[in-house]
Amino acid sequence: MSEQVWSAVDNYLEELLIPTDPALEATLQASRVAGLPPFNVSPLQGKLLHLLAKMHGARRILEIGTMGGYSTIWLARALPEDGRLVTLEINEEYAQVARANIAAAGLADRVEIRVGPALETLPLLEGPFDLTFIDADKPNNPAYLEWTLRLSRPGSVIIGDNVIRDGEVINADSDDPRVVGVRRFLDLLAAEPRVSATAIQTVGGKGYDGFALGVVTG
Repeated sequence: MSEQVWSAVDNYLEELLIPTDPALEATLQASRVAGLPPFNVSPLQGKLLHLLAKMHGARRILEIGTMGGYSTIWLARALPEDGRLVTLEINEEYAQVARANIAAAGLADRVEIRVGPALETLPLLEGPFDLTFIDADKPNNPAYLEWTLRLSRPGSVIIGDNVIRDGEVINADSDDPRVVGVRRFLDLLAAEPRVSATAIQTVGGKGYDGFALGVVTG
């Protein structure tokens, strides 16, 4: 199997299951024009985030890592009218792009973007959050998990993206700080008695990666 096949399957599933969405397509286009890195989740992954938040009945969502607001929009659309999403972004230029995209999607009243290093903005938040999506700089994933737990409650859902790293996650000798951060993140999940977690490998147009999913049990 090849990445060409993975991408073709993604295209097939997207055409079948993801209706044309002008706001989301405009978000991707605006992000490209602004020169943002193409690190957004895929449409199928975005829909998965949306469904997980919807099934969980999330009313308060925390996102660590905003970029152009693509995943933010997917998540915010799962909220009830009085729901709230707080998303953290270190880069002011990215945040400006995201603000415009979120406003164009009609979600400015449900989304708050906080700009600055997440480890500086996280201590300023008030929990609990029903769902947290961690998709930022991987070396800090262990610290993000620790803060997420502080801002969670029994029943809160934690989702961590990009935890497979093209399979490098099994390389205990890796000196890549992203791999080291992800491995430590997974170690902490495994050792945390308050969380029941799993991890899933994924392939598709975004390559070979995966996500971790946990539920706070106590």
